[in-house]
Amino acid sequence: MMKKAEVVLDHCCHLGEGPVWDPADQRILWVDITEGKIHQFFTKEKKHKVFSAGQMVGAIAFTGGGELIAALQHGFFSINLETQRMRAIADPEANLPGNRFNDGKCDPAGRFWAGTMSVHDEEKAGKLYVLDTNGSVSVKIEDVTCSNGMAWSPDHKTFYYIDTGAQEVVAYDYNIENADITNKRSVIKIAPEEGFPDGMTVDHEGMLWVAIWGGWKVQRYDPGHGQLLDEIHLPVSLVTSCTFGGENLEDLYITTARKDLSEPDLRAQPLAGSLFVVRQSGYRGCEANYFLRSLKGS
Repeated sequence: MMKKAEVVLDHCCHLGEGPVWDPADQRILWVDITEGKIHQFFTKEKKHKVFSAGQMVGAIAFTGGGELIAALQHGFFSINLETQRMRAIADPEANLPGNRFNDGKCDPAGRFWAGTMSVHDEEKAGKLYVLDTNGSVSVKIEDVTCSNGMAWSPDHKTFYYIDTGAQEVVAYDYNIENADITNKRSVIKIAPEEGFPDGMTVDHEGMLWVAIWGGWKVQRYDPGHGQLLDEIHLPVSLVTSCTFGGENLEDLYITTARKDLSEPDLRAQPLAGSLFVVRQSGYRGCEANYFLRSLKGS
């Protein structure tokens, strides 16, 4: 039976992205990149809150100190949604005003990985960075066109990464002790006529879920063989990312966009930009990793 995605709430983002599930408060967080907004939806109370960062927001993750770590247009920040306070940490591309941060996630050791891209869609203008738990920033991958989905295998031995411009998911051997990535190889190819690989998550079995921009769907792949295992179709074309949430991490949340859609497109896709959920998806996700540096007083 085809799994059905339903709309979570009556709100459409311009460029919805980066969903993160908070099990403690049973809330889903996501960003509207171009609008500079961080959204929260508390699933029990059905309450929607919005924080405006005042600049584009590429990605967010939780910290051990109760705040968010964020990759914004102007670098890495800590954000307290309760006090609405933002603190700048580092801006590795302060000399590149034509770039912005895009997708990002924390690794199993508590480091925050986030990549950049050109706001003018220039090829190979971005990089993938790591903000370490000691506050230092380093480059992990250069010459990136559109830094996007990231995931780590459940055994913490493999790092998966998407540069949307390359039409593939690549894998690296991952060293949890020092964040080294080696032995790059292509594990999943996405044909251009299918769409473009965007955000990504991993499930409890180690399978990858890839959002397909322009493809009206999320696809589940076995990265060991590159085999397509399942797909979930949506009523909108620009599917950006996904993550598992809910009490047992069995609900799949999916972000979408309406950026650059024409008026006829928007009439045909009135739900473009919505946050969707597939309840009781039949699969179980992994809990999001936290940034483990305490940002209090930093």
